[in-house]
Amino acid sequence: METLTARGFALRLAAAFLLVGFTYNPSGHSYVHWLASSVPAVGAPQAVAGLVLLGAWGFFLHATWRSLGTIGIVFGALLAAALIWLLTSWGWFSLKDTGVVSWLALACVAVLLAVGLCWSHIRRRVTGQTDVDEIERR
Repeated sequence: METLTARGFALRLAAAFLLVGFTYNPSGHSYVHWLASSVPAVGAPQAVAGLVLLGAWGFFLHATWRSLGTIGIVFGALLAAALIWLLTSWGWFSLKDTGVVSWLALACVAVLLAVGLCWSHIRRRVTGQTDVDEIERR
């Protein structure tokens, strides 16, 4: 049985952050910006990249949804919002700085996706219970 390591979580977090950052980021270098600059003449490279991103998003979201469920995702989003509120109240940044707020929101989405990918490992380590998919025997 594979165990979750710090390296394993870091790799999942890096993959989630790359997915989120390649899809959109405030620097102007993302799929959304690339697609917007070519509309209405969308080409084959944009279509292929979009389908690859769509497939990756489907995988990450499905795994996160199955692991955390609605309550876990809502809790994670609320925790992220509260942390941003806390950092703002401490004066670490201003909500008027949209670039920083955008990067923080993207980082929160990436962390939530990474936790979703790792949650079964975490739950097994904490509780000793293993999650399994039910497969009907024929």
